[in-house]
Amino acid sequence: MFQINNMNMSYVDLYSSGAHRRNLAHFASIATLAAVDGEINAKERELLDRFANKLDITEDEYKEVMKSENKYPINPPASSEERLERLYDLFRIIFVDNVIDEEERALITKYAIGLGYRSESANLIIKRSIDIFSGRIGFEEYLYLLKN
Repeated sequence: MFQINNMNMSYVDLYSSGAHRRNLAHFASIATLAAVDGEINAKERELLDRFANKLDITEDEYKEVMKSENKYPINPPASSEERLERLYDLFRIIFVDNVIDEEERALITKYAIGLGYRSESANLIIKRSIDIFSGRIGFEEYLYLLKN
């Protein structure tokens, strides 16, 4: 244990708060994407509710993010590896229930483009990621992933 701002905090607490901040940033970016075309419709709201649940977003955090004056930009990382890490984080969240539906796929595509991928590259990365996360990879890809 060590002291931060006169409070005892364990390493687990630090990790959890860092992970939660990252989840909150993901959620805020997703909410901004959902609202990019104006008002958030019922289907988008349902999807945001599911993401909030998967990301462990509190009701107060949800309300704050959803305020109309709050628009959270996606800050694309400089390196390709960091962009892939953000997509990986989001895929792990999406696949908590072992399923990706069309709304989630559309939103992650927008997110990938927001991270700086061209449309073709985003679609290819997303297709491969879905194959990997859903266990639908061929032997050649499996072999490649294990050897590299």
